[in-house]
Amino acid sequence: MPREDEHAPVAEGDDNVTTLSPAVRRAVLEYHVDPSKIRGSGKDGRLTKDDVIAAAQGKPQPSSPAQAGAQAPQARTPAPEAKAPPPGPRPTPAPAGERREERVKMSRLRQTIAKRLKDAQNTAAMLTTFNDVDMSAVIDARARYKDLFEKKHGIRLGFMAFFVKACALAAKDVPSVNASLEGDEIVYHDYLDVSVAVSAPKGLVVPVVRNAQALSFAEIEQTIAAYGKKAKDGTLTVDEMSGGTFTISNGGVFGSLLSTPIINPPQSAVLGMHRIEERPVVKDGQIVARPMMYLALSYDHRIIDGREAVTFLVRVKEAIEDPTRLLIDL
Repeated sequence: MPREDEHAPVAEGDDNVTTLSPAVRRAVLEYHVDPSKIRGSGKDGRLTKDDVIAAAQGKPQPSSPAQAGAQAPQARTPAPEAKAPPPGPRPTPAPAGERREERVKMSRLRQTIAKRLKDAQNTAAMLTTFNDVDMSAVIDARARYKDLFEKKHGIRLGFMAFFVKACALAAKDVPSVNASLEGDEIVYHDYLDVSVAVSAPKGLVVPVVRNAQALSFAEIEQTIAAYGKKAKDGTLTVDEMSGGTFTISNGGVFGSLLSTPIINPPQSAVLGMHRIEERPVVKDGQIVARPMMYLALSYDHRIIDGREAVTFLVRVKEAIEDPTRLLIDL
């Protein structure tokens, strides 16, 4: 350890300080050592910055060049000791987990989806209306007939077939929901080609179930299942994803409670399904728990009036809460 007098502060006016080089002078003032008590190892016995640091740390002083030559003429000058960090706050060590960024170029599919969705927001006068539906009747029907249905048709009976048929029925009463705007003309369709949102490895795709109004429950489920397999395999064609007149998106499979879906141009409306959860509702004057789902209909207000949008959503609600309507066209 250095002696106490080696750490005495140095006055600004001392001669032995003013003759030092700027770097050594800063080190003397920084480490508070007395340069007169330090043996210099530089040329002609001058002090170096390493001499000052070594004295401050209490390390042995290196020999001056003259002394080193007298003792060992052929010996090399020893490597300087590691410099001590300057006094003051030390830098905080980096966290164990470094923050990283990765840049990935958007796929052509993602770029197309982004462009179409943004065009829809910029063009359509988009509005969303909501309702909720009691899923008890559909859940009971599935539980009662799912085994027979799968045995006969080789496919599971899902919720989507009920909603596709309900939308086909409601579109008869409110045809503007199944229409599209082309220039200054509204095009009404007497068929329902439903774009069904399907999750694929590279993003959401919307293959089209054509002539859904004429298909049976089994045909709808088989078509959707085939599209789902193609989406996972990446074999969907452009034709299979083009030409829909209406869209159904089921965010409930991912746990969504409520959303405002975006229209798929040039369509004028999209129905958003959400997760089913038990909530308290009033039935016949009693508060009971029912499996409820929120429905959202986003629509183009340039074509569809608010009354028409609400009417369509109510028709869907009525058909889901009483599936018999789907069989007798009510």
